[in-house]
Amino acid sequence: MRLTVFGATGGIGQEIVRQALASGHEVTAVVRDPSRFPITGPDLQVFKADLKEGESLRAAVAGRDAVLSGLGARRRADAGIAAKLTRSVLWAMEAEQTRRLLVVSAGPLGPAPERTPLLDRTMLAVINLLLQDVYADLRAMEEELARSATDWTSVRPPRLLNKPLTGSYRTVVGGNPRSGRTIGRADVAHAMLAMVDDPATVKQGVGVAY
Repeated sequence: MRLTVFGATGGIGQEIVRQALASGHEVTAVVRDPSRFPITGPDLQVFKADLKEGESLRAAVAGRDAVLSGLGARRRADAGIAAKLTRSVLWAMEAEQTRRLLVVSAGPLGPAPERTPLLDRTMLAVINLLLQDVYADLRAMEEELARSATDWTSVRPPRLLNKPLTGSYRTVVGGNPRSGRTIGRADVAHAMLAMVDDPATVKQGVGVAY
């Protein structure tokens, strides 16, 4: 497949690029600063662009089978960029009639599983309070997706870890795995790539966790 990756310099974005290349896909990595991007390969194109300007992104998404995005706030002070930058991506995709889009969101935006243990409910309430600005940004991003003409999927992990790929995780379309508290960035990337051609995940939020 021909894939475009936004947020390619981030932890999940780099994992998507590496795993996609290892699987034989052609990858376009969209970055603001190519000097910060450490990955190379014969099937990789590094595309420098202003992510705030949709017109500059059209060439990056034209003719692609799917677009995967790891865009989002890395700290509370960055809250607001997920919705803003995703809006530019959506504009470019709709202009080029590129339909398949997968983005990283967050587990707390999905419904709590039935019979969620008290500890998990308490932890979720605290996290929602501490990161309310970030989650408000992600909700706005998901609203942009819902209004778009794309075949989108919002992938919703809980707390992210830096650990090697395991391939052992749970996914729930339209919900969250019960007591799913963590997942590694490499496994989030693996799940996103697996969902690219899964019709059950189109126009759905998908919880993913260990």
